[in-house]
Amino acid sequence: MPTNRDSDASNVHEARSALGKRLRELRLQANMTGKQLAESLSWTASKVSKLENARQTPSDDDIRSWNRATGSEPETEALLASLHTLEVQHAEWRRVLRTGLRRRQEELIEGDQRTRLFRAFEATVIPGLLQTAGYARARFAEGARRMKLPDDIDEAVRKRIQRQEILYRSDKRFHFVLTEAALRFLLCEPEVMLGQLDRLVSFSQLPNVRLGVIGFGTRYATAPWHGFWLYDDERVLVETISAALDLRQPQEIELYANAFEQLATVASYGRSARAIINRAIEDLAQSLPQNGE
Repeated sequence: MPTNRDSDASNVHEARSALGKRLRELRLQANMTGKQLAESLSWTASKVSKLENARQTPSDDDIRSWNRATGSEPETEALLASLHTLEVQHAEWRRVLRTGLRRRQEELIEGDQRTRLFRAFEATVIPGLLQTAGYARARFAEGARRMKLPDDIDEAVRKRIQRQEILYRSDKRFHFVLTEAALRFLLCEPEVMLGQLDRLVSFSQLPNVRLGVIGFGTRYATAPWHGFWLYDDERVLVETISAALDLRQPQEIELYANAFEQLATVASYGRSARAIINRAIEDLAQSLPQNGE
């Protein structure tokens, strides 16, 4: 079975392939061979082949030159949009986090201000906007170790908690869907997790927050492959171990929106969701040593 990273890399390759195929179509519509096009642009024939077969990503100038040579200038803006989407679609974490964990949180705050409807699905972790300081610290510490980042964890935690102020704004709406597994994975100290679960119960009662939990034993309508965030109907953010995918193509947004609705449909809400969280709290508390033991 393919991993999430395999799937993410495949998505990027497919986007590059689609761009190459469209360039080839424009060449054929102009009744030009690859050799003729290369000669008209003073390129090597191998460059035309690499661009069409997704072995090389074109530059802006390559796109403009290709369209001029094939008489397809009206296609230029659409192709440039596809190219730029490809460039931002897959950003390696080492590049994203090169200025530190704190700066990444500041960038997310900037994006939060522009968004009115937040939809988030998480299969394994508590969403950042709902994390306690202790849980957030554990998540940042793991990322810093894995990526060998500078230690600005304290500042990153402070910024993440600052982000949560947006939960109390009446002009914002939030819909979170979690699996029960996310409530039970011990990604921090048990005492920290108990505080995190208790905070979830509180957040679930905010007027503009809808919190759904998919309990064990639920029949899924769609598989919970990985977590993702939908920001209005403008973009989808998917975080993997190695990279952040920033997806903005309408067809991709629609695909993730449909997946979210199918996951949200089978989730429990209100008292039923809080009952699942409280069971996780009770089970975790019972597993801890009692005072005096």
